[in-house]
Amino acid sequence: MAHILIVEDDIQFREMMVKMLEGDKHKVTMANDGFDALQKLTTLQPDLIITDILMPTIDGVEFIMQLNEQGSHIPLIAMSGGRRAISPEFNLDSASLLGVKSTLAKPFSRADLRLAIENALA
Repeated sequence: MAHILIVEDDIQFREMMVKMLEGDKHKVTMANDGFDALQKLTTLQPDLIITDILMPTIDGVEFIMQLNEQGSHIPLIAMSGGRRAISPEFNLDSASLLGVKSTLAKPFSRADLRLAIENALA
């Protein structure tokens, strides 16, 4: 199965995703935000990155932009639950313009996650 880097600042949501992915036999590495993920990417090469959009320090859009600037070819899935003034769709549309392979609006089902991973790795 795939080695997946999850970039998510919400600890409970991140841990839930890890359980789902490890249940599907994926190897999972976790990062708290874009800054943490960029540091981890200096020493690891995942098959896929799943990143939240709204995070502290370096948010998902900035993280994706930095990966693009570095010439990264790691497939990306963006996810967002939005905020009061910003819809998840707006965040995910922004990520799509930056070249992510799939998007997920929170909350999503395990089936939605599996389909997004399948599409991103195809």
